[in-house]
Amino acid sequence: MQNPLSEPDPSSKLPYIVKKRLHNALTGIGEASRLIAETIIQIFKPPWQFDLLLKQLLLIGYNSLSVVLVSGFFTGMVLGVQGYIQLKPYAVEGSVAQFVSVSVVTELGPMITAFVLSGRIGASITAELSTMKVTEQIDALEVMGTNPVKYLVVPRFLACSLMLPTLTIFSTFAGIFGGYVAVVTLFDFNGDFFILQVQDHMVIRYVIISLIKATTFGMAIASVGCYKGFSISSAGGAEGVGTATTGSAVTSLISILVLDFVLGATLK
Repeated sequence: MQNPLSEPDPSSKLPYIVKKRLHNALTGIGEASRLIAETIIQIFKPPWQFDLLLKQLLLIGYNSLSVVLVSGFFTGMVLGVQGYIQLKPYAVEGSVAQFVSVSVVTELGPMITAFVLSGRIGASITAELSTMKVTEQIDALEVMGTNPVKYLVVPRFLACSLMLPTLTIFSTFAGIFGGYVAVVTLFDFNGDFFILQVQDHMVIRYVIISLIKATTFGMAIASVGCYKGFSISSAGGAEGVGTATTGSAVTSLISILVLDFVLGATLK
């Protein structure tokens, strides 16, 4: 006979925990989808606040450019070194330029850029909006008749959607240049041949796939950041802001990986 004062069997709580987690996940997906739908509707409704959009474009694009360039450059260097080492035993090291360029354009360019922005911009959006929610600034906007989605979400959503493809282009060039520097400097690879290989194997389809991925990643980062910021309770306080910010970064990273797989399988 079980002692009534003893701790309950943890396995008996498992179905309840799984059910609760699943319910919370589905509820979150539904609320996030509703926020995205409302954002898209508000994009096409006047008045259009270009000053707020320009501010976010500068914040997201210009302020992130240096980090994106450095990340892309060293990613390309790593690809160049590892690609050459792996291809050398098969006597096909001449294909290292194709390996670097195609990998950077179709996969690592948009993904590395999205990772950088998810940690830098996505978390920043969540921290800013959740702080406004805790201090009841969002409630004040509603009282004044201002739509918070129109005023706060739309500029960030558009800026992320526009700037992530733009930054991906810079990251891609930096990555290819990094691969070029690595193999030419370390392995005495012919630089002219490297450039020729990049030109021969780079097709417009790869560029289109890269831009589609980057745009989708930008939408996901903005959507997750804004949803996490709006979903915090007004009584959450500083602890709630920290939890929401951490959750935003983690959710954004997972979303990017899932979307990359889906888009890669769809656009192959």
